[in-house]
Amino acid sequence: MRILLLSFYYPPDIGPGSLRAKSIVDALQVVSKRNGVTNLSIDVLTTLPNRYKSMTADAPERDHVDNTTIHRFALPKHKSGMADQSRAFFVYARSVGRQVRGATYDVVIATSSRLFTASLGAWVARRIQAKLYLDIRDLFTDTLMDVLPKGPVRMVLPVFNWLERWTFRRSHHLNVVSAGFLPHMRTVVPEIQPSVLTNGVDEEFMVSDFSPELSNEIPIVLYAGNMGEGQGLHTVIPCIARSLEGQVIFRLLGDGGRKVALIKALTDRDIGNVELLDPVSRAELLALYGQSDVLFLHLNHYPAFQKVLPSKIFEYAATGKPILAGVAGYAADFLYEQVPGVEVFPPCDAVAMKLGLQRLLVGPRTIDRREFCERFRRDRIMQMMATEILALGSGC
Repeated sequence: MRILLLSFYYPPDIGPGSLRAKSIVDALQVVSKRNGVTNLSIDVLTTLPNRYKSMTADAPERDHVDNTTIHRFALPKHKSGMADQSRAFFVYARSVGRQVRGATYDVVIATSSRLFTASLGAWVARRIQAKLYLDIRDLFTDTLMDVLPKGPVRMVLPVFNWLERWTFRRSHHLNVVSAGFLPHMRTVVPEIQPSVLTNGVDEEFMVSDFSPELSNEIPIVLYAGNMGEGQGLHTVIPCIARSLEGQVIFRLLGDGGRKVALIKALTDRDIGNVELLDPVSRAELLALYGQSDVLFLHLNHYPAFQKVLPSKIFEYAATGKPILAGVAGYAADFLYEQVPGVEVFPPCDAVAMKLGLQRLLVGPRTIDRREFCERFRRDRIMQMMATEILALGSGC
């Protein structure tokens, strides 16, 4: 059975897309061996590490491990802007088209947060007459509706809506990472019943010790992730940080399109208790989690983000650290129901954020979440996905 996986990101690149793609490959290996599939061959078409301009990682353009071959395509430099990311994706799509010319596969898998990788997967599957498995990690058209400024640029939205419907209808199986996406799916493709296989907790988090060797004299609140419009850090951190100088240190780790705006807001207000760090390797990230007292998560107040379930929730929960989360909708409900030791506040509400943080700082610094980690083990979740993919390939 020949399987093609399309993912814009893949290790050693960082981020949820990279981890998701690698976990699909790992799960396919495990399930195929368990089920006696001896002819499995996987090709991964991805890019050389490029997620953040401030972080570089070396990787070969072609890598072969067991029955998996990874092809990484070079992209032009980009700064996380919409225009240069579009150019980068065009280069990736052109490289994929060249690579699959004349090839045959049983199943094409596309894991996508920005629709275009999913659409590319649909085009490739149709071109080579293969089955299509889509793993949808974000609702691109929903997000675009909120993030795009009002004006002529919104004229492109009907085009993206059409592309989304066309892409989803081409799938032979469609999965979403959040049950909050299901109402949108019922509107766009009512004839399709997606599965819901979320992100999960990685093994390295389940075996790591996140207890600090020394307690911090001033509590450290850590944010680790993207710093774009979707996260809205520039709208809330400058508002709260000054009022907590001498009481709390905010350590913000990552990069993204709104980091410059965040830096400017902090500089203009002469705020001194916020540390800004560039993205780091996975091993360094685990160490920084251990050094922190509270872990912070925030999404901007756009309606589209009320449907998402951020992958960062699973990482944060696995550390046993208190979590401060500025989220609404499905993510807020999930945290209330599944994760103890969390304070949830309305996005961009600095007053509610401060009150929630103060409650966490007088509470326990370690929370037992072993039951949550076992329930949402990533390997178990992804093996369910691998079973669906292999069944698709075998025609079952």
